[in-house]
Amino acid sequence: MNTTLSTADYNDGAPREAPGVRVVKWTIKTAIALAFVGAIAVLAANWWVVHSTREQVYFDIDELPANDVGLVLGTSKFVRSGKENLFFRYRMEASARLWKEGKIKYLILSGNNDSEYYNEPADMQRALVKLGVPESVMTLDYAGYRTFDSVVRCKEVFNQEKITIISQNFHNARALFISNHEGIEAIAFAAQDVPDGYSLRTLLREYLARPNTLLDVYIQRPAFEKGNWERSRRPAAVSPVPQEDSVMVAD
Repeated sequence: MNTTLSTADYNDGAPREAPGVRVVKWTIKTAIALAFVGAIAVLAANWWVVHSTREQVYFDIDELPANDVGLVLGTSKFVRSGKENLFFRYRMEASARLWKEGKIKYLILSGNNDSEYYNEPADMQRALVKLGVPESVMTLDYAGYRTFDSVVRCKEVFNQEKITIISQNFHNARALFISNHEGIEAIAFAAQDVPDGYSLRTLLREYLARPNTLLDVYIQRPAFEKGNWERSRRPAAVSPVPQEDSVMVAD
């Protein structure tokens, strides 16, 4: 009696994978592969932006070279809960200190003023006045909606090609990268950082913003607003920052 079973007998009885299951498996594998490639791209972009600008960031005010103009990057004065935003507070304190120490003579306060109810430049100006900085050395940029806008407008609208950027260290790298691409001679001073865990959302957003910066400077080149006026008020002409041959003496 022949008890040997052929391979064909087993194959014929083996359950076959439904086409829908194969599609699901292929979709999952593709998604994992794309996520992996995306993560590598984000990490590479972050390394590039930070590594290429690391020599331009200063943490010690005594080592910081002096410049005529400081570009202060805006942020909201309060967080969503209504509490004080420490990013804002520390940037204003750093800006006031640089001016008092003679590291900068004038300040461009660049931030978002997309409505009459939200005005970062005006908030910065009021905070700096309280810290002892006179209004006469400040120029308000009402169309600094993004870091890209603030940096590009500093050159194209306010005619500045040599600046000191003032923000937290994690933010300075991106602003410097844009400056380098735009032909601006820039350095940055790192304002005091916030406590660990203060705003993980902000740090995550910055990690994702750096790859987008590469797209901005090399591919997209977003249009920027060329005027400068405060929302809900009478349009005002651009207030140029005084040049070296016509500087004002600050009080």
